[in-house]
Amino acid sequence: MTRPAPEPIEPARFIALASAVMKAARFPQLATIDCDQPRVRPVSPVRTDGFTVYVANLRFYHKTAEIAANPRVELCYLDDNHDQVRITGIAGVVSDRPLIQEIWDANPLLRQYLGSIDNPALLVYRVTPDRVRYMKEWGLDYHDVPLA
Repeated sequence: MTRPAPEPIEPARFIALASAVMKAARFPQLATIDCDQPRVRPVSPVRTDGFTVYVANLRFYHKTAEIAANPRVELCYLDDNHDQVRITGIAGVVSDRPLIQEIWDANPLLRQYLGSIDNPALLVYRVTPDRVRYMKEWGLDYHDVPLA
């Protein structure tokens, strides 16, 4: 079987292509480190601003301790066409009350599950990207996406 030859992609399209994968995939995998063991789990972003992704979490979840010990994380989005976006960055706890309120107001599932924005179990992480990469299925090469 011959290897598929990917079509060249204009670099100006990387932002739009990566954004489309994120929108289509919706539920990325979050990678963290647990001592010396990588851990990956699906997450449901509660807000996305460009390539900055916000993820709600509960304080008693294991990833809370993992992120506290090492805030370097990666999110991987994979759409139905097997196109990928990988966002490498730093996860930090959001403490800005107006931003948390906006996220709370926009997410009925959070409200239903947690009952109150003041629920002490609630944490929201902001994953601030330092690198975003896009790969077209069978492209076998990642392309750096500008962080503008």
